[in-house]
Amino acid sequence: MATYKIDVTHSEIAFKVKHLMITNVTGNFTKFDATLQAENPDFTDAAITFEADINSINTNNADRDAHLKSDDFFSAEKFPTLHFTSTQINKLHGSNYALAGNLTIKNITKPVTLDVEFLGLATDPWGQSKAGFEATGKINRTDFGLTWNAALEAGGVLVSEEVKLQFNIQFTKQA
Repeated sequence: MATYKIDVTHSEIAFKVKHLMITNVTGNFTKFDATLQAENPDFTDAAITFEADINSINTNNADRDAHLKSDDFFSAEKFPTLHFTSTQINKLHGSNYALAGNLTIKNITKPVTLDVEFLGLATDPWGQSKAGFEATGKINRTDFGLTWNAALEAGGVLVSEEVKLQFNIQFTKQA
């Protein structure tokens, strides 16, 4: 069985949420870890674990980041990490997969499915074998206890419940 570790220098864990129902605010986590284990070279038997440090959330606005870490959202002091553990991977067609797993935020675990594209294998100039993936998906933040919001005078809410996820990941095969 081959083990791959995420290459944090060449990976990005990002999200996007509608604000005022008219624009998107994007953010990412700057501290995270992931492991992929697979025997099959096409990763059809992959088992993946992922963890992100809530305190590393970055939306390019210190006040907003502090609010997201507060009890209104992630409660970072009580729940410092979020976790994902895969439960199944299905090859759909070509290089496209559906990755199912359990996502845990604030000690609430819910099943999620991500659309994954396997971007290929390469060997870097130092002889390390790399595998690249792009994954996208959506979650409802209120399912995970991230319920803070404010009603708008004209109708609607300040922050959308839907969160779009975007992962650009490079894994390094371990010796």
